[in-house]
Amino acid sequence: MSEEKYPGWYSFIKEKHGNFIKALEQLGEAVRQEGPLDDKTAHLVQLAAAAASRSEGAVHSHTRRALKAGATPAEIYHAVILLTSTIGFPHTSAALSWVYDVLGAEAA
Repeated sequence: MSEEKYPGWYSFIKEKHGNFIKALEQLGEAVRQEGPLDDKTAHLVQLAAAAASRSEGAVHSHTRRALKAGATPAEIYHAVILLTSTIGFPHTSAALSWVYDVLGAEAA
């Protein structure tokens, strides 16, 4: 993870358990480099997993990371909407609201 501003809870864990977070970040980097998927696709996959596991913070994080990696708002929304038949509309709707938190009304 780059030295961008971290969300509050992540910053707390990073401060209290720095070696743990460092190892976690190294694992994330290692798995992204392990295969042929580009960063944009990898973050869209991780966004979908975050939505499926109902992790609001991870949806926020991977939305920001997907944008930084070149994903458009339309691609991000589509990655989440594709989950409807797998995770159901209520969970998809919640995930879309978390994406909306990051992208805002202009990207909807």
